[in-house]
Amino acid sequence: MLVLARAVNKIGAFTLPFLGVVLTVEFGASLAQTGLILAVFGAATIPSRLLGGQLADRLGRRRTIVLGLTGCAVAQLWIALSDTLWSAVLAAVLLGLAFEIYEPPSQATIADVTEPADRPTAYGLLGAAMAAAGVLAGLLAAAVSHFDLRWLFVADAITCLACAVVVAFALPADRQARGQATNAAADRVRGRLPKVAVWRDRRLLLLLGSGTVFATIYMQLIIGIPLTLLDQGLPESGTGFILAVSAVTLILAQRLLRVQQLDDFRSIAVGYVLLAAGLVVTAFAHSLAVFLVATVLWSLGDLFLLTRYLTQASGLAPDHARGRYLAVFGLSWGIATTIAPLTATQLLKAAGPEGLWLTSAATAAVLASLQPWFRKQLAPAGP
Repeated sequence: MLVLARAVNKIGAFTLPFLGVVLTVEFGASLAQTGLILAVFGAATIPSRLLGGQLADRLGRRRTIVLGLTGCAVAQLWIALSDTLWSAVLAAVLLGLAFEIYEPPSQATIADVTEPADRPTAYGLLGAAMAAAGVLAGLLAAAVSHFDLRWLFVADAITCLACAVVVAFALPADRQARGQATNAAADRVRGRLPKVAVWRDRRLLLLLGSGTVFATIYMQLIIGIPLTLLDQGLPESGTGFILAVSAVTLILAQRLLRVQQLDDFRSIAVGYVLLAAGLVVTAFAHSLAVFLVATVLWSLGDLFLLTRYLTQASGLAPDHARGRYLAVFGLSWGIATTIAPLTATQLLKAAGPEGLWLTSAATAAVLASLQPWFRKQLAPAGP
């Protein structure tokens, strides 16, 4: 039911790639202003993610998901109704503060109901379902963007509310989660469970650092591709087609690539190689057809990377602190959403699309080569 709900949400989740375009086209922001506003949005997602982790472990998974999705819907409607740049900026900040609340409880719920060996497949199921919805999302974005970009935010708000309704009525009530949290607290008092010091787990912090670099590359793609198409004189609707092709690639590759037969570190290394290849092609693309070829390559890389990072993070966490562990690891996305608008816009301004995408490709290649070292560092401590 959670996978179904998130797929419903994904159908409208195409606003972030267009946020920079909306700020420049609809509100007249300069490239520098757009980068700064998107960075502020990214910074706001950091406390959002931490709040989501705390609420997931204390308030319950279902309530937290509904709260986060409702907040996103309110902020997106505010953006759509804004008349001035300042109003849109305030709405973007609110969107950032709500944007990540539902992620930790969603990811923790999947880990709650699966065994460790099954988690790559479970997260892959979520990814495949969201990719399937992403096909419709990309085509819908391409169609709606021909009329008024603000309608993208209205559509996303509607799907957020629809997802919240499905979660509220379909997922189990949070009474059990609260009871487990109470029992865990009582057990800690009696000395049965150690107090979890999330920020002192060296392996989690190392995984956070690695995940932040990947997330920054990923967010540079989300932010930089629409701006690159604009720089190349290609239509805005091209971004929608790129999103659709990316989603189709993820769906087909779920069956063709049997990623569950690779361990986490080999899978991540393969993912970075494919991601680097796609970024190199993107650097020299001048037509939509070539951009679509690049999209297939970096989307295959994402298939290997996204699920395995989540599997590693959930595997490090004690059961009673899984929401907080996934929230801390998820800060990689908040940090990346803060950094990527600045790096993407500044590299585009200073070195053009070639400089942005070749730099990103080199970073991905370095991360691929470092996976044997990460294997040693993230190995469980001996008895």
